[in-house]
Amino acid sequence: MFKQNKTESGNKKVHPVDSGRSPINFLVISVKGFCMGVADIIPGISGGTIAFILEIYEDLISALRSFDLKFVSLLVRGKFREASASVAWRFLSSLVLGIACAILILSRIVSWLLAEHPVLINAFFFGLILATIPIIAGAMKKWDVKKAVALLLSAVGTFFFVQLTPVSTPEVWWFIFASGALAICAMILPGISGAFILLLLGKYQFILNAIRSRDIFTILIFVLGMAVGILSFVRVLGWLFRKFHDMTIAVLAGFVIGSLNRIWPWKQVVETITTSSGRIIPVKEANIFPHVSDPQLIGALALIAAGIIVALLLHAVPQRQRKTDLAGKD
Repeated sequence: MFKQNKTESGNKKVHPVDSGRSPINFLVISVKGFCMGVADIIPGISGGTIAFILEIYEDLISALRSFDLKFVSLLVRGKFREASASVAWRFLSSLVLGIACAILILSRIVSWLLAEHPVLINAFFFGLILATIPIIAGAMKKWDVKKAVALLLSAVGTFFFVQLTPVSTPEVWWFIFASGALAICAMILPGISGAFILLLLGKYQFILNAIRSRDIFTILIFVLGMAVGILSFVRVLGWLFRKFHDMTIAVLAGFVIGSLNRIWPWKQVVETITTSSGRIIPVKEANIFPHVSDPQLIGALALIAAGIIVALLLHAVPQRQRKTDLAGKD
């Protein structure tokens, strides 16, 4: 369990992830959550990738791991103040607020963009993910042959995994629950998209429709599955970071590299399905190289460059803030 710290006031104990943060800082966390939410809507983009760029990934894992049996025990015994102090609820609530706002506000817009301008929107995120690779690799303390091999194997595995064809699945509560659990586990990993997992399970459009139509029952079952999945998975992930930090980073970097296959802007539809409403959805695509006469080529290349620049800028902001904080302490 994390050691509890006192805030500057010296009276109230809080979780270390929450400690020392001002209201403005929590607002910034919400903005970062919004960025993660935007990424999570796009099949092939991982919110974990954005968390890594914004340097809140390890804080996120630590915050999620704080919800443990000790927290439950304190709640059951009615020690609500101690229970509150044992978890990073301020950080997580700020982050979840941003993610939820992005999903609720932009899910319809993103669906339209993916349908009408898939090359352009994928081009931007291709550049964003491409710039993430050196950022993640830079978190390594020391490279060696084993870590390089782990990176290569995870990259190759992810490259082929993202080519899998979606399947037809039931729309019963237990499968919606399982879909939420699997999707959130993927969502927390850089390079593996929770939205893609939903697409693979045949539940991406189903969940988007539930959100748009405010289907409360479906949303609650899905969110419950997400909660159970993430609280279980972060313990495994936290253990890997503690015991095999560099190897874990190498594997995560491989995930990001392999995921570029999924988000490549130019694709040719190989197989489609028709939904009950008559909508045609592509389920299998092959990557192709753009033709020089493609009218979207210049715009797509510009958006790839824009994605790279945005990733570097997003990464630079927390680094500058850290330097400012250190200077203030001196």
